[in-house]
Amino acid sequence: MGKSLRQQRAGRGGSQFRNPGHIHIMPAKYLPIDKTEKGTIKDLIHDPGRYVPLAHIVTESGKEFYVPAAEGSYVGQEIQIGDDAEPVFGNILPLSKIPEGTYVFNVELRPGDGGKLARQAGSYALVLGKSEDKVRIRLPSKVEKDLDKDCRATIGIPAGAGRIEKPLLKASASYYKAKAKATKFPTVRGVAMNVASHPFGGGSHQHEGRPTTVARNTPPGRKVGHIAARRTGRKKK
Repeated sequence: MGKSLRQQRAGRGGSQFRNPGHIHIMPAKYLPIDKTEKGTIKDLIHDPGRYVPLAHIVTESGKEFYVPAAEGSYVGQEIQIGDDAEPVFGNILPLSKIPEGTYVFNVELRPGDGGKLARQAGSYALVLGKSEDKVRIRLPSKVEKDLDKDCRATIGIPAGAGRIEKPLLKASASYYKAKAKATKFPTVRGVAMNVASHPFGGGSHQHEGRPTTVARNTPPGRKVGHIAARRTGRKKK
């Protein structure tokens, strides 16, 4: 009898596959603030598994929250949060108050969700244009999206750009990088395994040997490849 597949072991749970959520500082998102407030960056903190540092912000009213830090932020920097904030680096404003052509990050997908888009180190979105109740932005993927005018964003670019310029140098660096993000390294291809270890394993050369699409109700030991694929093959032009 062959051994269980990697996804079967992960589904069963255990210490190797447990999400290391306990190592994270706090959720990095905006707080709901009714009026324009001033805040101060009390600290810049490294969050394991996150490549952009977090800015610990304390407002005048005593509220505290963590958000991805902007490039050039420093401890003691004063920022403004709200509708009447000035559209300058580091401030948090609704998209309707941000001039066109401005770089922004940590953009809310829906008003009040705390920030969902363009949060990675070095990525940013660009405000393209405005209509009555929508603002069009260009995401890091070059996709243009219309968002509600009340969605908030931080002006600037997330800190930590250039991270990928440093080589990992050895495999153990990839292991610890993956461990902090609840992923597994190394990952072995199914076609490189023995026939007893994977449905795609075995054979005189590396090939799947069977269809790579399986039904949704396929037994777990066979459920590998494209699961319940809507379509296969190349798209016809």
